Amino acid sequence: MGAFQDFVGRFTQNVAAYLGDRALMEAAVSAAANVILADYEVDEEEIEVALAGMRANPILEKGYDTLKLEAELFEGIARARTRAGRAENLRFVSALADREIDQRKSVFLIAADVADQAGISAVEHVALSEIAGALGVDKDALLASVAGG
Repeated sequence: MGAFQDFVGRFTQNVAAYLGDRALMEAAVSAAANVILADYEVDEEEIEVALAGMRANPILEKGYDTLKLEAELFEGIARARTRAGRAENLRFVSALADREIDQRKSVFLIAADVADQAGISAVEHVALSEIAGALGVDKDALLASVAGG
């Protein structure tokens, strides 16, 4: 039964990749947006890192072109300008709470890479803690496991 479940899981992931996994995409852009605006400034380098991280995800890369990811990211950034919008972004992130751990870690690590452009600031640590809580992942363990890139 384990091999069959593994096959079904991989098949489902491949189908989602080609059809586009909207929940995964919304979570990734929302997490990145909350980190980008944690310091109330939009940094072009952080946007590029967010897009590169999303393109590195095989499901997002197959399901969405760069223009779509960029448009969705800018919508997430627009939401993140207000408390209500940041809360909505966190709702998009928390929609993945019941997904497999690799997807949740992937979304967190995209946000962590965005935060780590000039070192993770105190406000970015707060944003990452909120994102980790919404995803049900261990922020400190993930940051330590990939320290130094």
